[in-house]
Amino acid sequence: MEVLPTRTWNGITIPAAGKYALDQNHKRLGFLAMHMMVSPVRGEFAEGEATVVVADDPLMSQVSCTIQAASIGTHVPDRDAHLSGPDFLDVENHATIEFRSTGFRMRTQVDPIFSWARLKAGTAGRRPHDPDQPDGSFTKFVMDGLLTVRGVTRPVSLECEFGGVGHDPYGQDIFGFHGSCDIDREEWGLLWNVALEAGGVLVARKVRIEIAGEMIRQS
Repeated sequence: MEVLPTRTWNGITIPAAGKYALDQNHKRLGFLAMHMMVSPVRGEFAEGEATVVVADDPLMSQVSCTIQAASIGTHVPDRDAHLSGPDFLDVENHATIEFRSTGFRMRTQVDPIFSWARLKAGTAGRRPHDPDQPDGSFTKFVMDGLLTVRGVTRPVSLECEFGGVGHDPYGQDIFGFHGSCDIDREEWGLLWNVALEAGGVLVARKVRIEIAGEMIRQS
């Protein structure tokens, strides 16, 4: 019987304690921003490293990530050159983007489809659902941390989900994850924009950070 590197904590399955490193072949260090107020543009950084130290108390775990800013790619060379230049990331003077976690919080939510079913049952005169009943709930973690872009460091909070555990083809213990958050790029000094004649701006201030991948256990 296969033994997976997991444990149970507060009734949920989480990775075993230890140090994990980002699998370079299975990662996304990306972002999304609206162009001309109507269409999303996705991009990602091809080069980046991350380490997760899963603590005995998972809320005391630590995450660190370093991204090579010049590895940005949006599949449009001219746009990538502009994003790398002084109007945006200024990679010649700020070679890396850094993230360091400062803490984790757990948040249990109720799946909306279960909420709808309970409401329907209530309107039909059926016995109301016990609010302490965990059926239909799922758990997310909020990872608080400090994001440094272009030499400016500000706090961010990422919504993270544990994607499961397994063994890769080489027999290594792995776990999957994904997370995201929205930031205002102007708070990091990324101010460049162009006003549109019809109203609005060329590039939205809000940028969604998207991270996902697999972590390989080191110890």
